[in-house]
Amino acid sequence: MPRVESTAIRAIDYDAVSRTLYVVFIDGDGYAYFEVPPALYADFLRAESKGRFFAEQVRDRFGYQQLT
Repeated sequence: MPRVESTAIRAIDYDAVSRTLYVVFIDGDGYAYFEVPPALYADFLRAESKGRFFAEQVRDRFGYQQLT
């Protein structure tokens, strides 16, 4: 999973076929977010603040499952 530069998020990945966004936080907790548009993933990667982008554009907007 590609690492990103962030104080809140360790890594972000995306599966375009299933439209699933994968996010791993600094504490190691990982989540899969479902039905995420590809453009949102691209914007997430370009965001200056990954934590702020996540809070404003992803959290509470998509169904999700915690990864084990």
